[in-house]
Amino acid sequence: MPRFCANLSLMFTEAPFLDRFAAARASGFDGVEFLFPYAFDAGQIGERLARQHLQPVLHNLPAGDWHAGERGLACDPRRSGEFQDSVALALDYASALGVRRLHCLAGIVPPAIARERAHETYIGNLRFAAAALAPHGIDLLIEPINTYDMPGYFLTGSAQAAAVIAECAAPNLFMQYDIYHMQRMEGELANTIRARLPLIRHMQAADNPGRHEPGTGEINYRYLFALLDELGYDGWVGCEYHPRAGTMAGLDWRSVFT
Repeated sequence: MPRFCANLSLMFTEAPFLDRFAAARASGFDGVEFLFPYAFDAGQIGERLARQHLQPVLHNLPAGDWHAGERGLACDPRRSGEFQDSVALALDYASALGVRRLHCLAGIVPPAIARERAHETYIGNLRFAAAALAPHGIDLLIEPINTYDMPGYFLTGSAQAAAVIAECAAPNLFMQYDIYHMQRMEGELANTIRARLPLIRHMQAADNPGRHEPGTGEINYRYLFALLDELGYDGWVGCEYHPRAGTMAGLDWRSVFT
């Protein structure tokens, strides 16, 4: 069975963020991920991780003004300087916390920017970020995201992500494969995972519709989790879902699949 890590940005939201680490440990998780740590001092987060003996698996590069609808800076040619600054900030946190993988949100293509220019900018920014992270032993990840939840998002499919990785030719650039997003965008989950596994360094899980716990929707997670074992996937699977009725009440899905 895969190793599951709790996404503390979506799970245990009944408690303040810094209290969610204890909740994750009490619920049997050994690892955690979160979207953005930047509202907190790295020392505060590090202390919670150490106290609860939790492995920090992943967090995102800064994504601009999230509450205003921004979803990343990497494809916007007008903000390359801001993007480079965001890489430095993410690296500071990752180094302090011991995070070995950072996700770079591609962003929404600005209305005035041609897609070709957005692509060129995205490639250049990924090469910059990968080069900055490489000396520290940190992988850079890119994640295709569905356009139902994020209209206008630049990176939307696993084939596109694979082509971007090939074009960048950075040895520490890999794919983050979110089963929920890819079910909505392309389906064919099992064969796609099998084909793309050499590029995948992190996976995330939620069911569809609703982005709730595995087992609440149409995705055959029993089959997919068994497939990951068959394929020898040894990375983490982030539980990036919205609990339907409180995090603790919904954790029984793990006993069904383990």
